[in-house]
Amino acid sequence: MSEAIAYERVGDVAVLKAQNPPVNALGIDVRKGLLAGIERAESEGAKAVVIYGEGKTYFAGADIREFGRPPQEPYLPGLCSRIEASPLIVVSAMHGTALGGGLEVALSSHYRIAVPSAKMGLPEVNLGILPGAGGTQRLPRLAGTEAALEMITTGRHFGAAEALDKGIIDRIEEGVPREIGLAYTQELLDAGAPRRAVGEMPAPEAVDFDAVYEATLKKGRGQLSPATAVRAVQAAAEAESFEAGLKRERALFTELMESDQRQGLIHAFFSERAVSKLPELEGIEPREVAAMGVIGGGTMGAGIATAALLVGLSVVLIEMTDEGVAAARGRIQGNLQGALKRGKITQVQYDQLTGEALTVSTDYAALGKVDLVVEAVFEDMGVKREVFGKLDAHCKPGAVLATNTSYLDVDEIAAATSRPQDVIGLHFFSPAHVMKLLEVVVAEKTAPEVLATGFALGKRLKKVAVRSGICDGFIGNRIMNVYRKAAEYVVLDGASPYQVDKAVTTFGFPMGPFAMGDLAGLDINWAARKRRAPTRDPRERVPRFYEMLCEGGDFGQKTGKGFYVYEDGPRGGGVPNPQVAELIAKDQEQQGVAPREFSDAEVLRRYMCAMVNEAAKVVGEGIARRPLDVDMVMLFGYGFPRFWGGPLKWADLQGLDGILADIRAYAVEDDFFWQPAPLLEQLVADGKSFDDLNKGA
Repeated sequence: MSEAIAYERVGDVAVLKAQNPPVNALGIDVRKGLLAGIERAESEGAKAVVIYGEGKTYFAGADIREFGRPPQEPYLPGLCSRIEASPLIVVSAMHGTALGGGLEVALSSHYRIAVPSAKMGLPEVNLGILPGAGGTQRLPRLAGTEAALEMITTGRHFGAAEALDKGIIDRIEEGVPREIGLAYTQELLDAGAPRRAVGEMPAPEAVDFDAVYEATLKKGRGQLSPATAVRAVQAAAEAESFEAGLKRERALFTELMESDQRQGLIHAFFSERAVSKLPELEGIEPREVAAMGVIGGGTMGAGIATAALLVGLSVVLIEMTDEGVAAARGRIQGNLQGALKRGKITQVQYDQLTGEALTVSTDYAALGKVDLVVEAVFEDMGVKREVFGKLDAHCKPGAVLATNTSYLDVDEIAAATSRPQDVIGLHFFSPAHVMKLLEVVVAEKTAPEVLATGFALGKRLKKVAVRSGICDGFIGNRIMNVYRKAAEYVVLDGASPYQVDKAVTTFGFPMGPFAMGDLAGLDINWAARKRRAPTRDPRERVPRFYEMLCEGGDFGQKTGKGFYVYEDGPRGGGVPNPQVAELIAKDQEQQGVAPREFSDAEVLRRYMCAMVNEAAKVVGEGIARRPLDVDMVMLFGYGFPRFWGGPLKWADLQGLDGILADIRAYAVEDDFFWQPAPLLEQLVADGKSFDDLNKGA
């Protein structure tokens, strides 16, 4: 027997125990052990088999160490078919998580029992594939077509109670998996229960699979794996036999395995886990944070406070006036009421969080005992330096002083204190209690343990924390400013804002740059443009239609009109603002631009090339340490479609030589904006990719 699977005989029952810590992943040794265990039980005259996992879980899924490597026999699909074909009664006793291949092993068993806390799911679509070991064929036979479609195309986890209700498991029982599994199996044997193979059950009923396919594709904004999974479930209902359905599932699985989107999603999966692992923090202990301060109770400050409260930190929030105090408390209570309605917290927890855990004051002296404070005030250097002077005077020695600035120089802010080693940038994204990205900005004098504290806080807040150096806009906003500028240039030259937004959303972004500007407030970017104007290079092209719109008082959703008109309010969506075309035409006339037509493909290519080129500059300058850092910022902060992995993974998949060639072609029209990144040129010259830099880091 394999060491990964222990074999035990209890009367007529063979017991197979998975012992492959930490999560009993279905690696090659586990698969070999399961096959050997089934064969031994049959040869030794057992009447039934119980399969369970030692430790904290049943099989939690595939072994990620095998991702990207050639598969080894026994393959999981064949193993599941072999388990199901056994003449013995096979029972799975489940606890912890049964995900992906783990649930597929359970589905190939004849009976299933679980503890009440067990979680299950088929999350393969999130890796760009579909359940390939019979999951799309067996689950619909148990749960019904519609329930199975929803579970498989979303990849969501579900609990034992729902699994029992849907017929996916047969019983819920408190207890230890081995004991409840043995007792249930003996009960089945005593009752003369038949062997019950899911694959031998009637095919599930058919639905309008074409309609479900189209709806799933639209919902996924072009992600292929959930929609392709619909076709696999369709095979369960329509194929002439169970075996034919399995064959169709395997063909679709293979098709997805060979897709670029699968590569993008795998890259995102591993990068999300790697991004917070910094060699410079090895052996560095973070400072302890139990109490947190927040300066400013607007949307951002209230969101940061909410996120901190929800993970058990006490919060002291400072506002300027009594009216500000009341408004800030109201925003935080509103955020927490949302968590209460969604069942994330109880009424008792809500009362505790809004009561004893939260202090809102106008007096900086209230910050005397906090371990870390985040400033989230107006984006103005003078205001922020004034705040940090007050923090220096009132915060205890060793308290971490963090700024939530989106663009400003953290070194200059730190210089307003007597302890720059305690200062760091923690750039949250709004709404801060929802958005997962946290840029951790390292200043020149930031102490290593302060950097470690920033990452520890990010982890506690369940954020994806990314290290950034200092530049105007750090990683994300710096790149965004460039691709937004590319969008404005293509509009000035003849495309429409609505063509750009459509091309970008068709690619997979949730919103285009002009709709996003309306949402964020056009006045915010207008203020930044005015701030940069005195230092702007005279060679830079400056579209004016954006300023014209703002000068007319149209700031987007907040004023009911921007690039779009919101007659029914933001929730009703917007329709193109007819005045915008007039402003663009006026701008073109004043700048002597003869407009031309652009295809959607060319619009998107320019947008993406600008994004990739600036991202390459950010990596080349060391603002981001690795390409994957950029990719995670864009995925979690800017809505970049996860199935492409991020802009630099997308660039690798497209081919860096082609991207560089296009940038050089665009430079013929505008050699100031389209300056190729030195790193991009070097990678092409060396025949390397951005991913090579990730592996070498």
